[in-house]
Amino acid sequence: MKTDIQIAQEAKKQPILAIAQKLGIGEEDLEYYGKYKAKIEPSALKGRDKEGKLILVTAITPTPAGEGKTTTTIGLADGLSRIGKKVVVALREPSLGPVFGIKGGAAGGGYAQVVPMEDINLHFTGDFHAIGSANNLLAAMLDNHIFQGNALNIDIERIPWKRCVDMNDRQLRYIEDGFGGPKSGVPRKDGFDITVASEVMAVLCLATSLSDLKARLSRLVVAYNKDGMPVTAGDLKAAGAMTALLKDAMKPNLVQTLEGTPAFVHGGPFANIAHGCNSVVATKAALKLGDYVVTEAGFGADLGAEKFLDIKCRFADLHPAAVVIVATVRALKMHGGLAKTELATEDLAALERGLPNLLRHVSNIKNVYGLPAVVAVNRFPTDTDAEIALVIEKCKALGVNVRLSTVWAEGGKGGIELAEEVVRLCEEPNDFRFAYDEKLPIKEKIHAVVTKIYGGRGVLYTPEAEEEIARLERLGFGQTPVCMAKTQYSFSDDQTKLGAPTGFDVTVRSVKISAGAGFVVALTGNIMTMPGLPKVPAAENIDVDESGNITGLF
Repeated sequence: MKTDIQIAQEAKKQPILAIAQKLGIGEEDLEYYGKYKAKIEPSALKGRDKEGKLILVTAITPTPAGEGKTTTTIGLADGLSRIGKKVVVALREPSLGPVFGIKGGAAGGGYAQVVPMEDINLHFTGDFHAIGSANNLLAAMLDNHIFQGNALNIDIERIPWKRCVDMNDRQLRYIEDGFGGPKSGVPRKDGFDITVASEVMAVLCLATSLSDLKARLSRLVVAYNKDGMPVTAGDLKAAGAMTALLKDAMKPNLVQTLEGTPAFVHGGPFANIAHGCNSVVATKAALKLGDYVVTEAGFGADLGAEKFLDIKCRFADLHPAAVVIVATVRALKMHGGLAKTELATEDLAALERGLPNLLRHVSNIKNVYGLPAVVAVNRFPTDTDAEIALVIEKCKALGVNVRLSTVWAEGGKGGIELAEEVVRLCEEPNDFRFAYDEKLPIKEKIHAVVTKIYGGRGVLYTPEAEEEIARLERLGFGQTPVCMAKTQYSFSDDQTKLGAPTGFDVTVRSVKISAGAGFVVALTGNIMTMPGLPKVPAAENIDVDESGNITGLF
């Protein structure tokens, strides 16, 4: 059986100009990054008033058995193309942390991939480097301001802004720096986030133009002064230089699927510690260029889809036409209590115990958000007809159809039935609404997410979180959406609670304002904004030969 990278390396790719021309984009509107990658100039969208139909692909709560959300997104797009639709994919960029860690990349798999896969999963067009550089420039200017006399009266004990690096490196979570004498800075406690958790990433992904980007960067809260008032990037006069670093990173990246479907891959905030969606500029560009746009949001629907709908759609005035919820029988049996080694054997009892996880996600999309949905089951050879029939029966009770997907093995051919159902759903009227009113107090918004989306009983707050919420509301930051930082492995904040747990409380241990992005982040459980590598990182198996061919990259 061929690996993902072997399939990707053997693919016959079209020149990126040919892909652009499918969208009516000429060479004058491309900024080339080699033969198969390009950035799209803003001029490419001038005079285009149409709006395609937006399809969100989300999933059940992830398990080690795998669900295949990005693979389904790409295969669905290729399926839509095969039935004659003008379609564009809009995906996030992978982070090097998971690529070299345990989770893997974000370019799909099997015969449903975006290419060039190695480039996309590694340095790509340098967007993440630009984001990290802008983040760290702000950190350097902040510390330099303190060193040079601290005219803004910054309290060095209250500096939430961290440096960042696009790597899983637990050693950098908590550090002390500025040592080495009076010429080496002011000693203080510091730390690193992974780049995808930086607010600069969130800002770039939510900004609609360079002027909007600069305005959002100016609002970044980097510290508090000794009177408890926020100090911003604008106060430090950093926004202009940061925008200069991000100027090219703002332009969407155009690549292709294995079947030549145009794909925008741009931006990459994590969904468990950030808002988990690709950039607004890429999504809006895709909507102007295609009749159907297929996008995905990170992890399960309780994280990525909730943030896509309550944050991204709210800010960008987007209205999804349909939602695809991806599941596998294997993963549902894990939610039903089976070990990974037991998944190849038919077990209807375990499947029935795990199905409530899928059904809660389906109910949320239909009943909380008012959107039409279809369940896409990635079929494995070990799935039995009886197991598939049980999934179909349970979903039908909620008024949702199930379509089998074999895109990993067959590419777009294996996504045709799913594509036809999605086209049907896109013609249905829907009553899209948010899970909460952003003008509610912060605690009420968090309560709405926990009770309506997670199925929890309520919310507990540490004294630190209580104090910070009260302070943020006094400072005028209360009327923004909330971005929940929570484990991806459970509806609750305890990753060991699989399936669809009930009667639980979610504990918010701290909150922070992301004023540039425009939301309040609530950190729950033991969620970390700087992951660590596993005992055996994927990096140990990655290599390159004398000809420059990479191996071991999935």
